[in-house]
Amino acid sequence: MTILVEVFSAPGCSKCAAAREALKAVAESLGVGAVTWRDLNVLEAMDHAVELGVMSPPSIAIDGELVFPKLPTPEKLRAELLKRLA
Repeated sequence: MTILVEVFSAPGCSKCAAAREALKAVAESLGVGAVTWRDLNVLEAMDHAVELGVMSPPSIAIDGELVFPKLPTPEKLRAELLKRLA
């Protein structure tokens, strides 16, 4: 089973970039093939973001559901991903 993680962020947001890298490392630590990670520019993927209910970046959707309307801590993301992999 592969989990799709979509991270919506704004271009040029240094806070987004730094936090996103830490979160991506969490996803990658779960093993090859466990998580598919997609970085999305909210301006370029506006229609998709609106469909999911993204109000402002940075936000994270998992398997087509907006789970984190703001960036979670790495621990919270890990817990959510492990729950979905179980």
